[in-house]
Amino acid sequence: MSTITFHANGHKAQYTTLYDTDPSLIDHAGGSGIGFFGGGFGISVPVAQYQDSSYVTNSHGTSSGVKINNTKYLSVSGIEHNGGTVAAGTSGVPNYYAPLNVRFEHSEAVRVQNCKLRIFDRNDITKHASGVTTQVMEIRHPHPTEVHNTGSGSLAYRGSDHFSWTSYDAPEAMADLAFTASPGMSGLNTSAAEVLPADAGDGYRNWLTQEGSAHQSTRHDWYIALSASPDSIGSKTDYGLYFTLEYL
Repeated sequence: MSTITFHANGHKAQYTTLYDTDPSLIDHAGGSGIGFFGGGFGISVPVAQYQDSSYVTNSHGTSSGVKINNTKYLSVSGIEHNGGTVAAGTSGVPNYYAPLNVRFEHSEAVRVQNCKLRIFDRNDITKHASGVTTQVMEIRHPHPTEVHNTGSGSLAYRGSDHFSWTSYDAPEAMADLAFTASPGMSGLNTSAAEVLPADAGDGYRNWLTQEGSAHQSTRHDWYIALSASPDSIGSKTDYGLYFTLEYL
């Protein structure tokens, strides 16, 4: 049996018990999801600006759940986390800064490929969300501090040219955003081609396996930064996130 679940990320990478809190499940089947707001729950985001806070909420954005990490778009390579600019830019954002953890689980260890995300209007996967521009970025920085990623591969730190926002905007053609194949549990699988130390010099190990896309696990985790800007006034509820993959 396999499942894809969505979690409000409060998980700081599993290196020590200090970072061993688990994400909170978002009951998307029950209409729950992530809502984007201004300075607090229920406060509107000004047109053409990006949100200052993020919450788990219902499908209409009218019921406040847990407040989660907020990732705000500043520029194609700039990001603000919970009100503070990330000095290292998008290349240095730790996994636990992400508001959303997408998790795939299977009863047997499998590898996953063709992992794809798109933002759509909650009704038709070929249509953009209505009246809102969304910036999306996969975060792969399994370390508890802001440090520029210096690797050059596609599975571990990744080169800094891989770290940028992708815009989902109505005038643009709808397209899938590719995500890492077989990231492993907590995203801690990397590639043997990566030149990585056993730790980052501060006692935190940044990987558990180096099997690349051949890695098999009963769980694979992706961490996603999201930022939203309304194109016009009013609530935007024709708005959803779609994630798909193949497993072998």
